[in-house]
Amino acid sequence: MRRVSLPLWVVAGLLYVFLYAPIVVVVMYSFNAAKYGGPWAGFTTEWYGKLLADGLKQHAAWNTVVLAVVSTVVATVIGTMLGYGLSRYWFPGKKLFSWMMYIPVVIPDIVMAVAMLMFFGLVREWTGLFELGMGTMIIAHITFQIPFVAIVVRSRLVGMDPAIEEAAHDLGATSWQVFWHVTFPQMLPGVLAGAMLAFTLSLDDFVVSFFTTGPGATTLPILIYASVKRGVTPDINALSTLIVLASVIGTIGVTLLQRRHQPTGG
Repeated sequence: MRRVSLPLWVVAGLLYVFLYAPIVVVVMYSFNAAKYGGPWAGFTTEWYGKLLADGLKQHAAWNTVVLAVVSTVVATVIGTMLGYGLSRYWFPGKKLFSWMMYIPVVIPDIVMAVAMLMFFGLVREWTGLFELGMGTMIIAHITFQIPFVAIVVRSRLVGMDPAIEEAAHDLGATSWQVFWHVTFPQMLPGVLAGAMLAFTLSLDDFVVSFFTTGPGATTLPILIYASVKRGVTPDINALSTLIVLASVIGTIGVTLLQRRHQPTGG
């Protein structure tokens, strides 16, 4: 095994500093006693207490969690079925459909947001449905989450040996038994990775949420955007720190689940 050279260590270290230094600064200044940020004025946990007592921010946090969880569950189910179908079956227009699936991934968020807003506006004009609010936000998030889940699941299935499924069929297993006992356990790490990606995208999305939200459906990214117009205060840093902590815990949890369900070689 080749040893890592010193220049590579230096480049890797600088890269990690570049990526994580801003996050570290945000965490540090969430404990800054200065009321309006700025120079360090001492250590305090006051801002976390005020944050937990702020009903507006609690409501925004609840909306964010509900939006992320509901949209992730629905998008994961649909995206998993889509990825499985594209990997295991043939149908007319499959290549075109596979290509079109990448469009929501590569187009700018602002285009996606405007398109969803216009769609909801037209449907509401014709049918009276889709009042802007939590419902439209969930639908919009599911729409852009599905391709990400499908791509991850499909990539996982491409690396699986179809001979294992064929062997299960030869041994008398039904299609459902093959899927549930053979295919799904092997594709589960990909499903979890896709779900985590979808949850993260929903959690920090601002553009699509901003265009499709309505009264009483403010999320944390929208609330933070409105708050920083008046300056970055320590309570915003505290809120950002809690979001980072939740993301780290979620990432570690999904990683552990993936390792637990990772098939071992014989």
